[in-house]
Amino acid sequence: MAGMAATEARRVLAPLALAQFICSFAGSNMNVMINDISEDLDTTVQGVQVAITIFLLVMAALMIPGGKLTDKWGRKRCLLAGLVVYGVGAVLSAVAPGLGVLILGNSILEGVGTALLIPPVYILTTLLFTDTASRARAFGAIMAMGGVGAAAGPLIGGLITSAISWRAAFVFQALVIVVIVVLSRKIDDPLPADPARPFDTVGAVLSAAGLVLLVMGILAIDNNGWLALGLLLGGALVLAGFFSWVRGRERKGREPLLSTALFRNRTSNLGLVTQNTQWLMLMGVSFTVAAYLQVVRGYDAVETGVIFTAATLGILASSLAAEKLARRHAQRTLIMVGFVVAIAGIAVLLALVAWTPGAWAFAPGLLLIGLGLGAMLTPSVNVVQSCFSEAQQGEISGLSRSISNLGSSLGTAIAGTILVSGLSKGAYAAAMAALAVIGLGGLIAAGLLPRGARPPAIEAGTTAPPGTPQR
Repeated sequence: MAGMAATEARRVLAPLALAQFICSFAGSNMNVMINDISEDLDTTVQGVQVAITIFLLVMAALMIPGGKLTDKWGRKRCLLAGLVVYGVGAVLSAVAPGLGVLILGNSILEGVGTALLIPPVYILTTLLFTDTASRARAFGAIMAMGGVGAAAGPLIGGLITSAISWRAAFVFQALVIVVIVVLSRKIDDPLPADPARPFDTVGAVLSAAGLVLLVMGILAIDNNGWLALGLLLGGALVLAGFFSWVRGRERKGREPLLSTALFRNRTSNLGLVTQNTQWLMLMGVSFTVAAYLQVVRGYDAVETGVIFTAATLGILASSLAAEKLARRHAQRTLIMVGFVVAIAGIAVLLALVAWTPGAWAFAPGLLLIGLGLGAMLTPSVNVVQSCFSEAQQGEISGLSRSISNLGSSLGTAIAGTILVSGLSKGAYAAAMAALAVIGLGGLIAAGLLPRGARPPAIEAGTTAPPGTPQR
């Protein structure tokens, strides 16, 4: 929306950024409630970990279908529907009498709601902010709120849990949802819905089932190696069947859930890898440090949340500087530097915690991790989104958010599996080291991004064509 007035832009951007905040908040705030929830609901730490992971997994599994439904139902309608489903899940979680109801409310309903509302956030941002500068600012604000939501979740959740109870944290989410619904009335969907557009139901089921099996396989590693292997192989086979189904629909001239053309762009593929790795590291570090502080060090929810403030400040500082950094540095450079700083942060965290018993030993490392992750969240999104035309924004937005949320669920699953195998100092260090090694993989992927010229300015109503080199 070239020439959009500053006040109007803020009114449109506020609910979109707040929606990303609350969804990211929901993915991390339960980390500081592990002991409170397990005691209140008479369950185990592993049971709470499963609930957290299922929430992230449901988001990842349904984000692609959610993105596709925006074309059929309309972007604003999907946004509002997702907010309502999410709100119902938050209320149900607040009154949950046991782990099963908590999983239904938090893991299932909030996960489904998120999958419906997040793709419209990114599609509407792309369509409403059409010039390069305003779109960069908008994505920077949304990614900043997402990063801060994930990093500040432990602090906010800890304060609410200690002052009232863990249930009040879900009431807080429901109230925020009400605010977003009210603010969303100012948003106009720039494209009409197409109710006649076909929806690939079989593809949606296959993609979701494959992702579920893969992450459940990771969760099962600690309990049963053979079961884990079977689940992982099953997930791989189902996903192979999904891609075979998609190719078959394309050959018949029918619209699939996800076009295979999305995977033919090397720059986009590498950008998706960096997105997945960033969120895997963020949620993995959040879960690992929160569990260690509470279970091993014996800190309460507020103490744990305060320690995470360093990461929150780091993400906020670097994310809000995204537009300024993008004008001075290539996107490829920002992503690579972000990985280097985040990996260095993990090394500093391990070194200081090993030699210093105090809580402040966590601050320098968490600050570096926050700075590194915040610096590369926005460039990675820009790299991927700018590779495709506006006609493909629904598909790529769903795929992009699915890959990112899959990274979140894998981060919690991988780190949690290592921790649950033996909550000790050794297990904590092993989980953090594993996250650092995975970060090195993300750094390699960032290094493989093209060194081509800086992307041309995106004029109103257009985007960079597929294959445009991104840095």
